[in-house]
Amino acid sequence: MVKPILQIYPVIPATRQEREEMRPIGRNVERYHQLLGEWHEIVKAADRLGFWGVATVEHHFHSEGYEVGPNPGVLNAYWAAITERVRIGQLGYVMSAQNPIRVAEETAILDHLTDGRFFIGFARGYQARWTNILGQHLGAKATLSPAGLDADKLAAWTEEQKATRIDDDRVNREVFEEQVDFVLRAWADDSIESKGRWQIPFPYEEGIDWTMTATREIGAPGEMDEEGRIRRVSVCPAPLTNPHPPIFVSSNASRETVEYCGPRGFIPAYFTKIEKAEAHARAYVDAARLGGRDYAFGQNQAIVRWGNIAPSMEQARRNVEAWDVDIFRDLYGGTTPMAWDPAHPVDSVLASGLWAIGTPEQVRDHYVEEWKRMPSEYVVIIYHFAQQPLDSVLENMELWMEHVKPALDELTAHYES
Repeated sequence: MVKPILQIYPVIPATRQEREEMRPIGRNVERYHQLLGEWHEIVKAADRLGFWGVATVEHHFHSEGYEVGPNPGVLNAYWAAITERVRIGQLGYVMSAQNPIRVAEETAILDHLTDGRFFIGFARGYQARWTNILGQHLGAKATLSPAGLDADKLAAWTEEQKATRIDDDRVNREVFEEQVDFVLRAWADDSIESKGRWQIPFPYEEGIDWTMTATREIGAPGEMDEEGRIRRVSVCPAPLTNPHPPIFVSSNASRETVEYCGPRGFIPAYFTKIEKAEAHARAYVDAARLGGRDYAFGQNQAIVRWGNIAPSMEQARRNVEAWDVDIFRDLYGGTTPMAWDPAHPVDSVLASGLWAIGTPEQVRDHYVEEWKRMPSEYVVIIYHFAQQPLDSVLENMELWMEHVKPALDELTAHYES
């Protein structure tokens, strides 16, 4: 059975002219407040319609109003209170700019609040404006994984730019993997110590003078030494799910990320065309096998798709022009490998390979053809809410579950439910 995850992008609705006149619209109180209330209605609809999960993003400083999502955990906590069955998470915490102790604590609490319906996403961070600022104390900068980019993109860089971006990517990956490992240890172990970018205790050699002597008797074993100094800490609480909630990792260009996920059982979410997703899926299965995990082709993996279902292809294209073109031009065209052609705005969006649009039958057939190439166990469906209005998002959700999911279920029926 395919497992659909609804990912809602928090877009402040506005025309381009309004974004200019009301700048910075990302701080517009009335429009954000309205978005938030309607957002919760979409989450409740996902619960009612049988989606596997609902998610949002972590992005900061979006003065333009395109992705106002600075704290997904807070939203997850509220969603836990208004839903009953749907799993709740985010794609995801950008670990090159996070405190891993805070992430481990927050996500463990969320796992309890959802009664185990929680899943967690980790990402490396591709938006430099905020990743570089929030990640400065870790030495991390944003990355687009140069090793995975197309040759024409790399050809536009000077040798100095290539060297700098390759080095930034290396450091970002080192920080990301160290931080994720830190979270896993914090979840699993009764106490931890660290001598990496994070020192536990701090300072590491001296330990921490701790006058609460009861810690030696009733704290975690080894937390306090015989001289009354803290040598380890216990990250509380532990998650409800044993050993931990499902972990998704956002992946765009890099095969290294896929090979990192496989042996660990993490679920890569491919923000890519089907050709690259297909190649990555094979690499994932091979990497997982080396780690002692046996997955079928496409199992434990996710494909990410935007889209629009409408009465006709012509109407679907008009909807893309109204709801997707602005963010594609202003944000994706400037921060990702997606190409923007101002003479053909809708075609630019569709050429990314990440959109499925048309009538219910056309969208179903589009997905089926992709699933014949790579039968992904999970599919992440993104809508640019509230640039796309509430009623349209709800209608698209219903149509997707009615027309698309049954066809994909047949292609993924061999996976465990």
